[in-house]
Amino acid sequence: MEMKKIKINWGTGIVLAFIGFILFIMFFVIRMNTRKEYDHEMVTEAYYSKELSFDRDMQRERRTLESGMAPEISVDREGLEIVFPERTLSEKISGKVSFYRPSDRSGDFSVALKVSDHRMFIPAAVLLPGRWDLEIDWIYENDSYLSHKKITFRE
Repeated sequence: MEMKKIKINWGTGIVLAFIGFILFIMFFVIRMNTRKEYDHEMVTEAYYSKELSFDRDMQRERRTLESGMAPEISVDREGLEIVFPERTLSEKISGKVSFYRPSDRSGDFSVALKVSDHRMFIPAAVLLPGRWDLEIDWIYENDSYLSHKKITFRE
């Protein structure tokens, strides 16, 4: 039995290369859209309403820095410590600390500020290892302050 050789000229080769490339791209587009681990949801639910208040928040954050009211944040194996300026009175501080996890929004949470001796401590047990974006939104003597900080927690 005689086998025939298939001859492919350069035009057919180019067409086959394009078809192969298109199939390759389609495979990855379908894979990215159907697999759970490639979930690309927005980090916050109220993304658009948050965007509208962006200018106001930027002004609050600038005022916080200019007035020297930005809290100090330190992280170690025990947890996270937020230290408010010495000139504040702990009992007059109210607000919340929001923890946003860029890699997985199911880990996001907020806690009310409970300050004693200018400090608040968040234990390591509530922090998963990895990157966190902190937002400290607080009020002191009817003035509103806002601070953002990116941290990496390691066990």
